[in-house]
Amino acid sequence: MNRETILDWTDAQVVLKFDEHRNVKYQIYREGAGLFLEMRNSEDEPIHTLELPDGMKLDRSSYEVLLRYVLLDVVAA
Repeated sequence: MNRETILDWTDAQVVLKFDEHRNVKYQIYREGAGLFLEMRNSEDEPIHTLELPDGMKLDRSSYEVLLRYVLLDVVAA
């Protein structure tokens, strides 16, 4: 399948609970008909890939809100 980068790797510091944070990097890409947000830790290890709903191309701050929710979910699991 053809992969198109929408937003190249971007570093982010995501605030969790109680003044905790995680340093991550993420990218947004389109593959086939799907739009994906891929997140990796600072050691470049995969954390999670989230398929975004159709038509959900957001601005950078909105993607970082999604990162926080995904990280909180992953940490809670």
